[in-house]
Amino acid sequence: MKKKIDLDNWSRKEHFEFFNKFEEPYYSVVVNVDVTKAYSNAKEQGLSFFLYYLHCALSAVNQVESFKYRVEGTELFLYDKINVSPTVDRADGSFGFGFIEFEPELKSFVQTASATLERLRAATGLFSPNSDRQDVIHFSALPWLNFTGLTHARSFTWRDSVPKVSVGKVTEDNGRKLMPVSVTVHHGLTDGRHVGEFVELFQQWLDQ
Repeated sequence: MKKKIDLDNWSRKEHFEFFNKFEEPYYSVVVNVDVTKAYSNAKEQGLSFFLYYLHCALSAVNQVESFKYRVEGTELFLYDKINVSPTVDRADGSFGFGFIEFEPELKSFVQTASATLERLRAATGLFSPNSDRQDVIHFSALPWLNFTGLTHARSFTWRDSVPKVSVGKVTEDNGRKLMPVSVTVHHGLTDGRHVGEFVELFQQWLDQ
């Protein structure tokens, strides 16, 4: 479900119109999050650590309104729920874009997501059904790299507004497990304080 935003009466009208004209309206930040508790919880419950922190990220995204805005043509919409289109690795070294629906309850999400990932890894081709939906975040994991910056391949002729979240290699520092997180968002929809809100909520979910 989505609701059309009345741009003429929207408080961000000028901000949106200004940044939406840019060839590149996106900006990115990279931060470290503490995954010590999340890693321990996932292992204790016998759950995939990837799916555990993915659920935490989606839970945070769905609490931040600006992450749920999408530009569609000349119109703007607010979705009531955001799902995820992850990059899924395959045994042959290739990958595909998938779609996983967000479920608030962790174990239900993990069960559904695990089955989806298994199907995607057995499939071929880059795209899968629903991977091009707007009510998603684009999510990728780079567990080989402890990155401090990240950019995304972009086609400027394709007007995109979907937030992109990427995570990197988990490292240890004085007994704490840290993971870099890159957040890339459309500046006409999302400001730095909104990204800060997402990161704070993401950390709260990881610490539960």
